Amino acid sequence: MVGTIELDTATELIEAAEGKAEEIGVPSVIAVTNSEGNLIAQHRMDGAWLPSVNISRNKAYTAAGLEMPTHELAEASEPGESLYGLQTTDEGRIVIFGGGFPLERGGEIVGAIGSSGGQVDEDMEVARAGIDRFEELVE
Repeated sequence: MVGTIELDTATELIEAAEGKAEEIGVPSVIAVTNSEGNLIAQHRMDGAWLPSVNISRNKAYTAAGLEMPTHELAEASEPGESLYGLQTTDEGRIVIFGGGFPLERGGEIVGAIGSSGGQVDEDMEVARAGIDRFEELVE
């Protein structure tokens, strides 16, 4: 089915992302959502920060809802830019720093992945491991 991500797939993406998190020594929380940003699956690794639960979910929500990686929002939401204050909208759920990515199949956004627990570059690396797994499954 093109337009959705099943729980089994979401679990595989989380497992791949957690493998990367373990490899780089960053306890993380990884969330996978559907195309509307609704949670499909989420896992908090031992030692991951509690706030990362909401942050990872909101990174995936943002990536799904705005159909773009969250790190691409940073510059546009700086003071004086066109999206300044974006992160204060949608009940504070919009995340403007890296770690959230949309998942695409057949030219359609079918979901998103979000990672939180480390520095922004680490969160992006962890989430990209999930994306790599997703791309393997889509082939």
